[in-house]
Amino acid sequence: MGDTLEFSDIYQEVKGSWNDGRLRFGKQSVVYKSSKTGKVDSIPAGDLNLAQWRRVCLGHGIKLGTGSGHIYKYDGFRDTDFEKISEFFKANYKVELAEKDMCVKGWNWGTAKFSGPLLSFEVNESTAFEVPLANVSQCATGKNEVTLEFHQNDDTEVSLMEVRFYVPPSQTDERQDPVEAFAENVLSKADVIQATGDAVCIFKELQCLTPRGRYDIRIYPTFLHLHGKTFDYKIPYTTVLRLFLLPHKDQRQMFFVISLDPPIKQGQTRYHFLILLFSKEEDLTLTLNMSEDDVERRFEGKLSKNMSGSLYEMVSRVMKALVNRKITVPGNFQGHSGAQCITCSYKASSGLLYPLERGFIYVHKPPVHLRFEEISCVNFARGTTTTRSFDFEVETKQGNQFTFSSIEREEYGKLFDFVNAKKLNIKNRGFKEGMKGKIDEYSDSDEDQHDAYLERMKAEGKIREEGNDSEESDGESDESFNPGEEDDDIAEEYDSNASASDSSDDGDDDDDSSKKKAPKVKVVKEKKERKPRREKKQKDKGGPKRPMSAYMLWLNSSRERIKSENPGISITEISKKAGEMWRQLGKDDKEEWDIKAAEAKRQYDKAKQEYKESGGGEAAAPAETSHHKKSGGVKEEKKRKSAGGDKEKERAAANDSFKSREFIETSEESSSDTDRKSKSKRKKESDDDEMEEEAVSTPASSEEESD
Repeated sequence: MGDTLEFSDIYQEVKGSWNDGRLRFGKQSVVYKSSKTGKVDSIPAGDLNLAQWRRVCLGHGIKLGTGSGHIYKYDGFRDTDFEKISEFFKANYKVELAEKDMCVKGWNWGTAKFSGPLLSFEVNESTAFEVPLANVSQCATGKNEVTLEFHQNDDTEVSLMEVRFYVPPSQTDERQDPVEAFAENVLSKADVIQATGDAVCIFKELQCLTPRGRYDIRIYPTFLHLHGKTFDYKIPYTTVLRLFLLPHKDQRQMFFVISLDPPIKQGQTRYHFLILLFSKEEDLTLTLNMSEDDVERRFEGKLSKNMSGSLYEMVSRVMKALVNRKITVPGNFQGHSGAQCITCSYKASSGLLYPLERGFIYVHKPPVHLRFEEISCVNFARGTTTTRSFDFEVETKQGNQFTFSSIEREEYGKLFDFVNAKKLNIKNRGFKEGMKGKIDEYSDSDEDQHDAYLERMKAEGKIREEGNDSEESDGESDESFNPGEEDDDIAEEYDSNASASDSSDDGDDDDDSSKKKAPKVKVVKEKKERKPRREKKQKDKGGPKRPMSAYMLWLNSSRERIKSENPGISITEISKKAGEMWRQLGKDDKEEWDIKAAEAKRQYDKAKQEYKESGGGEAAAPAETSHHKKSGGVKEEKKRKSAGGDKEKERAAANDSFKSREFIETSEESSSDTDRKSKSKRKKESDDDEMEEEAVSTPASSEEESD
């Protein structure tokens, strides 16, 4: 067995909510670190005197007790973990991990036992439930009744508000009321703040940014009291997570930040951070309201009875000694201006972002603290409104995203080097070379900067214009062969090749007939230019079939397997699923199909060469193409002429013959019948002309073939 046992996804119950984290059993201590807050609980191995293995709602749990009376409970273990944990405890802690059954009868009558910070309710000597007395905010007594009220947790959907215990009168000891005895046991361990005794020291009229105002801060041995003109706050030292001392960018002020969990409340507002602002020039002489012996015994040299110095130094020094937590200051980061912070905006307010050794903190509205271990990735994005700034996006493992915008572009290089040195996952690291270019771009002005993306789009646009000239002319020639439609003028006016037509020289001519004749001349010229283009599109049906790619070869062999693994899957879903599977294949797996695709390509090249040497697909294709083009061109031209004339006449007839239904006469019906007969006659004549034209063009194509 190793020196340590580590478990992930272990849960700790905090005021009704489950906070996950990691638990490590070592030879010297038991360490639990919360993933939500980053708070670390360390239990020395020598202090352990109780270890119980219990079946709980999240699988199995461990209850640990220390000689000082503290209780720690961790849930989320599997049944198979019992043996190795039990052996580890025996070998290293000399404590036996005992199995303890919980009472699940649901009875509400039993015995209340106080064991350290826990109130245990037992039925037939089996624990039914336990109440951590530290969660009790108030205790009230009545006749044969005790009511416990609890601190609320904002992270839970449902919170326990209060519990009432009926305490029967005692028949043996009449000197002490059992209700009062019960309440005293609860209050001795409950987290009920009572401002008894004198304050250790008082700081007058300190400027507080969150919550906003000026407060007198009274330092008591177990809690902090903020006394303002409107509100009062009492903050137990047990709720303090971290302390920060941050220099302002102007180098004349200091921020002192106190991180709280749970936060202080004012109505529906929650304050997770207490932020004080000090001037560096403000000094203070402080005298503690304690004797020198008490100061030495209590603080062990961290404080002295009489102290003097800057105000922010005095406050931070006293808080560090009472809370017993380290003060976090900025590390080695220095911005473009030499400051240890970056000016930016978060949401609607401007503030300062401090890169720390183990995280980021933003002050002050609203304050944000992000630890590196809870950050999934970061991203550098160009500002949405101007290129003089950029955005710094931070995405956490819980899926939350924090965007710090309007950061000066001169800060980019410093911030990128800091993030890179801390080995954070940069979301757009794949464009590292492009980002190096951004650093240079930020150092230039907006007028002189080189936009590589714009240049590339211009180059692609020129290539598309040169390659698609013939395609544009084809589309316009088809539209211009409708003499009866009004779109002819529009197509000709916006024709990109209008200079090649005869109508471009007569742009000021008002004669409609000249406008209609012009496209006919242009079409004849374009058909000659389109001849080589259509030859390229001809596909030789007798030639060898093109080989499949590696992906298509793999798909053909895997299609049935995908169907069997996913019954009822549609064709489109098969393609999507296959694409995902192909992307997940490793290089070794893809190499097999790349080899097969290369072999198929070699066979195709060989077969194609043999086919060409045998003369296949070269003699018959040009003759057939020219024949179809000539006859097809004449046919198409005739059809468009007749169709255009018919459309024009139909519109004219429709305009002339339109009348309401009440005035339709028999003569009009007969005239419309006559029109229909004449139209069918003209259509028949046009078909005969097309047949004659085709017969005339056939010998010409045969002569070309013989040549």
